[in-house]
Amino acid sequence: MSNKLALYAAVGPVLTRYEVDVDGATLTPREGVTLPANIHYVVPHAARHTLYVATSDSSSGSGSIVGKTHHLSAFRIDPASGSLTPHGTPATLPSRPIHITCDAASKHVMVAFNRPSELLVFSLNADGSIAGLVAQKEALDAGIFAHQIRITPDDKLAILVTRGNDATKDKPEDPGALKVFHFRDGQLSGEVSIAPNKGYGFGPRHLDFHPDKPWVYVALERQNQLAVFKRDGDAIQAAAAYTVGTLAEPGKLRPRQMVGTVRLHPNGRTVYVANRQDASVEFAGRQVNAGGENSLVSFAIDQTTGEPKPAGRTDTHGLHCRNFAIDPSGRLLVASHISGGHVRDGDTVREMRPCLSLFRIGADGNLSFVRKYDVDTGDKHMFWMGLIDY
Repeated sequence: MSNKLALYAAVGPVLTRYEVDVDGATLTPREGVTLPANIHYVVPHAARHTLYVATSDSSSGSGSIVGKTHHLSAFRIDPASGSLTPHGTPATLPSRPIHITCDAASKHVMVAFNRPSELLVFSLNADGSIAGLVAQKEALDAGIFAHQIRITPDDKLAILVTRGNDATKDKPEDPGALKVFHFRDGQLSGEVSIAPNKGYGFGPRHLDFHPDKPWVYVALERQNQLAVFKRDGDAIQAAAAYTVGTLAEPGKLRPRQMVGTVRLHPNGRTVYVANRQDASVEFAGRQVNAGGENSLVSFAIDQTTGEPKPAGRTDTHGLHCRNFAIDPSGRLLVASHISGGHVRDGDTVREMRPCLSLFRIGADGNLSFVRKYDVDTGDKHMFWMGLIDY
């Protein structure tokens, strides 16, 4: 493992590097690079010499602004400082990319799109630059509202997480699914759709893999739940082995209460899930947060069965935690918040700014808050953040 660590945070089109002191739990902002449009996701090369950045001038959410500038770009990581420089020619994308990932050896990078759902594979050159699009031999069903693409650590399966959409007064529910493909040499084949109850009442957003066991942990955004699916050879079992709620008060569900990112601790003994809420209500003539749960929940993992058991819960100290990351040593967790807002404090109103919150991770996997850094986002969103060892 490298002994250098950087935090990169994206605000609009700017990707800023922070120096990280894990022992002191501090961040120091350094330089930034500006992309051609807003940054939507970033992923590192396996060798940690290149970052891949997906950008778009489309806005997030259903029915929002549809732009015309969408790219996948590569940046070299300076091995001494972690600073970034453009590397090779960016690839033009057909629409807004929502998630990207690399295979284990970083011979390919996959790009997921949500409006419409689509999945593309690009090959990479030996130096890490983007080579070109890999034409697929089989037609792919990308489901409804794709939100994440992940490849199993052994490079055999690719899983496209498709969230679906809740019903509205104008249309019925769109079902969600895990779209599972065999993956080899950039080709996707043999698609199987994992969709309990035909995908109704099943809204997966993100997943993560246990580092040693054949267990897949799936955050169900629309149900505020965490589900565990087990892998059987080269297949994912059709039904969840375990499903647990993530909210402290599930009976007090407020508008726009959603599960977000899910990540496992590097030792595989704890899984973390973010609860997010950002709806507003009027108070004292102002729009304030409706008072839902913005928290990080830790679940202890039974190492024999894979069952997640509630272990801890902590406030994120911000509104709408879109991302969080764990340092490779497993001692520090950083949570990023997409935007700010106002909250009610007794009979008064106070501002909560977008921020980066830092937590120490205890031996039991539970979190203790250390500090937070407010981030000036202007009229932009802090849409992505990650810790990258290099």
